[in-house]
Amino acid sequence: MKSMRLKWVWELGADRPASLEPRLLELLRAVAESGSLQRATRRLGMSYRYAWGLVGRWSQRFGAPLIHLERGRGARLAPLGEKLIEADERVRERLGAELANAAAWLEGEIRAFAPAGALRLRVDASHDLALARLRELAEPALQLDLHFRGSLESLASLGRSQCEVAGFHIAEGRLGAALAAPYRQWLRAPDLRLIQFVTRTQGLMVAAGNPKRIRNLADLKRRGVKLVNRQAGSGTRLLLDRMLVDAGVDPHGIAGYDMEEFTHGAVAATVASGMADAGFGVEAAARQLGLHFIPTARERYLLACRKTVLDTAGGAAFVKLIAGRAFRTAVKALPGYEARGAGKISVPGEALPWLLPPAAR
Repeated sequence: MKSMRLKWVWELGADRPASLEPRLLELLRAVAESGSLQRATRRLGMSYRYAWGLVGRWSQRFGAPLIHLERGRGARLAPLGEKLIEADERVRERLGAELANAAAWLEGEIRAFAPAGALRLRVDASHDLALARLRELAEPALQLDLHFRGSLESLASLGRSQCEVAGFHIAEGRLGAALAAPYRQWLRAPDLRLIQFVTRTQGLMVAAGNPKRIRNLADLKRRGVKLVNRQAGSGTRLLLDRMLVDAGVDPHGIAGYDMEEFTHGAVAATVASGMADAGFGVEAAARQLGLHFIPTARERYLLACRKTVLDTAGGAAFVKLIAGRAFRTAVKALPGYEARGAGKISVPGEALPWLLPPAAR
């Protein structure tokens, strides 16, 4: 079956609300990117007359222009147009994971009626851009019921047999060893296997051009610098907190430390909107919104499962997909990501020697 998706609609007015047409938001984005109404209409396959009527109609309803046309200089968004796009992007980034989870739940319920023998896996995992791409590649041959949770929460879900695969990430080397304690209890099962997925770069996201001249974590405590953080308990928050300790930075001296978002994209959107000067997350999310990125850590994203899952048709198809060319190609399009060794299966002590002490391997 096709993937389920959940979308939202903006409405203007209270008594007889008018639904904001999705094509209007598409048009405004295309104008912002191309700097020309004519180029935007060609890109979207709509007539210039229709586009101008759409903009005019909604400008009248809002009582303010959405686009400014400049003779000889193309078009640019008016302040109201910019705010509409900013609001829609913020909702998309803040609620994207929650809406995806709700859609995945409904999709899972529908799939319960699929013919016997259909290949499907329940995957609880830390939010990741490459994992979302994998899900797209899996359909329709393999149905992945994907639910985004924190790394530790996902491993706990696997430990309670609430999912078949758990996705988590942890830094490499000494930094990973310093973060190992909360992971260990979930990685000791003798029948546990880890599937190498991707490696990715985490770091500081700051505005394009880096106007605050932020260079490292110590600069976060400077006056006039505001941070947007990931939620407590997330793997990225654990990583940042550990790095702050190593850098001798008191997190409570950082403005905005308690301002939290639940995805890498939401952090990037908050910085791009100017509501924060810096955030911490994956490079790909920063690049998608044109932010400057300062790399600080390299980490591995792995998928944990029981050995019995790998012996099923669904598990075998899952590993084959991860090791395949289509997935490697998709990962190449994500800045800061690598799929080297993707699909390799090992025991925890072999895959993460810095995480488990010798007695636990």
